[in-house]
Amino acid sequence: MHQYCRENGIQLEAWGPLGKGRLLSEPIFAELGQKYGKTPAQIILRWHVQNGVVAIPKSSREERMRENAAIFDFQLTDAEMASISALDRS
Repeated sequence: MHQYCRENGIQLEAWGPLGKGRLLSEPIFAELGQKYGKTPAQIILRWHVQNGVVAIPKSSREERMRENAAIFDFQLTDAEMASISALDRS
């Protein structure tokens, strides 16, 4: 689907990019979070952004909103991106 959307100028959006919190317990996100000094949620949001997907996380807390926006000062490696993609939790 990503390829089709790219070829046809369609922007993908992730509504619920954190999987309603289910993804946060995946060990890879904690590991990468430690490596980059980020939360698991920030790692997940960064993965979406690097995949060209607009991520729209829900939060009513200002602290979380700021945290969700602080994902542009690091980049996941190709190997890390592939490891996350391999989870295939769609």
